[in-house]
Amino acid sequence: MSKKAFIFDLDGVIVDTAKYHFLAWQKIAKSLNINFTHEDNELLKGVSRVRSLDIILGLGNVQASQEDKDKWLIQKNEDYLSYLVDMDESEILPGVLKILKLLKEKNQGIALGSASKNARPILEKTGVLSYFDVIVDGNDVSNAKPDPEVFLKAAQLLNIDPKNSIVFEDSVAGIQAANIAEMVSVGIGEETILHEADYIFKDFTQITADFIEKLIN
Repeated sequence: MSKKAFIFDLDGVIVDTAKYHFLAWQKIAKSLNINFTHEDNELLKGVSRVRSLDIILGLGNVQASQEDKDKWLIQKNEDYLSYLVDMDESEILPGVLKILKLLKEKNQGIALGSASKNARPILEKTGVLSYFDVIVDGNDVSNAKPDPEVFLKAAQLLNIDPKNSIVFEDSVAGIQAANIAEMVSVGIGEETILHEADYIFKDFTQITADFIEKLIN
């Protein structure tokens, strides 16, 4: 059996922390009299914190100094972290644990490739940290997706060729990053949005052991 690299995004793939990001950004937007909706939030998927703030300011046509931006970025992160305090294993999305256990049993390389700078505490709080051989997060990379840096680094740390790597992603930017890296891209979410992926599943409950076997072999 060959050893492959299975690389997971975090938000929207392993856990749904997207709702907490939304609440924290919405709070900032509200303080600036910007109407920030769930639809607007889609624009922030897979995007860095700095870029996310710029998008929100653009929605409200708000000009701001760097000093104000820095203040809001800190505030947003503090609000977001306050929501994470009570996270536990119930936050893990359906079907994810089954796949992680299967990959562990098959002795496959398991990595996290996420823009989140809070990846480790989230994995710890939800009890899945021990499944990951390698963690590459927003603290380890300088280029945001669709740049493939985060995935290439994960494969490199696992000592596995990018062409033998599989990425699970819920964002368009993440799928594009996997494709640029010439990795197998597995979209988790809506087919209409993630149509550039090699495979698409609504969620992990639809991913079978046979499918994983096919990816390994």
